[in-house]
Amino acid sequence: MSVNLPQLRAFLAVVDTGGFSAAAAELGMSQSAVSHAVASLERELAAPLLVRAAPARTTALGERVLPHARRAVSAARSVERIAAEAGGAMTGIVRLAATPTVCQGMVPGLLRHWREEQPRITVRVFEGDSAEVATWLDDGTADAAILIDPPPGPGVLLATDHYRALLPRDHPLAGEPCVDIRDLEDDQFLISPNGCEARIRTIHGLAGLRFDPTHRVRDLATLISMVQAGIGVTVLSEVSRSLIPPDLVLLPLEPRTSRRLVLTGPSARPWHPAIRALAESAAGHPARTA
Repeated sequence: MSVNLPQLRAFLAVVDTGGFSAAAAELGMSQSAVSHAVASLERELAAPLLVRAAPARTTALGERVLPHARRAVSAARSVERIAAEAGGAMTGIVRLAATPTVCQGMVPGLLRHWREEQPRITVRVFEGDSAEVATWLDDGTADAAILIDPPPGPGVLLATDHYRALLPRDHPLAGEPCVDIRDLEDDQFLISPNGCEARIRTIHGLAGLRFDPTHRVRDLATLISMVQAGIGVTVLSEVSRSLIPPDLVLLPLEPRTSRRLVLTGPSARPWHPAIRALAESAAGHPARTA
């Protein structure tokens, strides 16, 4: 039996991205090359590892192989890290995970900054919810992540992200310097059930209000469109400001609450020098706020 790292990397990429085409884009390979690598791995193991569906999913054997494949690829990255440290090279591919709001509102500026400051480091972005991002960092799917309110540890504070009221520009409170959540009690309240919901519940609790949203929508763009249409109001974090169209306003909110956005690497494994280089560069990023 001859199982090799390219086969395992292809298998993991299909599992993580949900398909052969997306895996090919992630790995910088052709789709046929990814298919060939996975098929050759299955021939070596004499059994299928994936169900070819949309999205692709693991078979029972694939599920058993998956954690071992992750450990093998992670070990290979550690070898690459040691070699990079010995050679003093600041090169490599860093897989960065973040939530959709952070990906849309903050990551583009960071990517632009890193391209100028660390042009030999390639950053590939994975978008997921808060739980997925933390899991990907723990299991080696991601090399680095922008975590929301992580426990104390190494990392770079990118922003203290305050919560704001999102209102149509013709709303009676749109001209106020600050909005109290209690003054929005008569408006229909919209919510996107993601990692921010717990904090928005906290804001309502601090104000002595019952949290009872009228509509729940998954997609941030849909949420913003519904506020544009006058269907209701919502609360978003400051990092969303670049996504807000001109007919809406994002205003300071009382009671005040915020979250910390921290760029960090894995807690249980040594950081690749490229991750450290990105973290040090991000610490000097002009868009960084605290």
